[in-house]
Amino acid sequence: MTEEVTTPITISPEIERMFKAGAHFGFVKNRRHPSTKPLIFGVKNHIEIFDLEKTKEYLHAAKDFVRRLGAANATILFASSKSEAREAVERAGRVLGQPYVAGRWIGGTFTNFGQIRKRIDRMQKLMTDREKGELVKYTKKERLLIDREIANLERFFGGIATLTELPKAIFVVDTKKEKTAISEARKMNVPIVSLSGSDCDIADATYPIPGNDASISSINFFINEIVAAYQEGKAGATKAVK
Repeated sequence: MTEEVTTPITISPEIERMFKAGAHFGFVKNRRHPSTKPLIFGVKNHIEIFDLEKTKEYLHAAKDFVRRLGAANATILFASSKSEAREAVERAGRVLGQPYVAGRWIGGTFTNFGQIRKRIDRMQKLMTDREKGELVKYTKKERLLIDREIANLERFFGGIATLTELPKAIFVVDTKKEKTAISEARKMNVPIVSLSGSDCDIADATYPIPGNDASISSINFFINEIVAAYQEGKAGATKAVK
């Protein structure tokens, strides 16, 4: 009697890292967008599971694009209003020296950028005046009101203060939730890289990454991958110049 020999399944280290981050979790079937059906591997405890081999392919395409942005030193804006993503979005922007919106998207950020830039300029002027001590000419009450105005402007526009023109791309967590940002990016022909859950329309993004867009660990994993890709592209371009 011969024993059946089974070949062990090999999982790539990348798939393993995604699995550990919980990137494979989608939502319940009735929340699934039709566009993600081909990307679903199966169901566990009523939760749909992404096929991480397919997620890997989408991730590689997104990273190739982001590497090209890094090589060109092009601007990419990171954005999400999800509480699970805000810290990672802000960190990505600060690490790369890129603009970010870690909170509510202000309507017109892309489609009415001239007016948004005026608000940023106002914020920067008030902050400069305060640093130079030029607000002493105002009463205590007036200075308090100016401080409040600065705080509000900084809350809404602080992350995009360096933005002098539309970015060359935007990275978004959850295209369904960030529909205003997506709509504006599409209208202004700004390429969209996204982490999109199973309830998102994959067609909304130029470079979608199908995966868990609801957990901090998964969001951190994918944002870190995008940050690393940008850094790789930038480092490669620097070496080529030398």
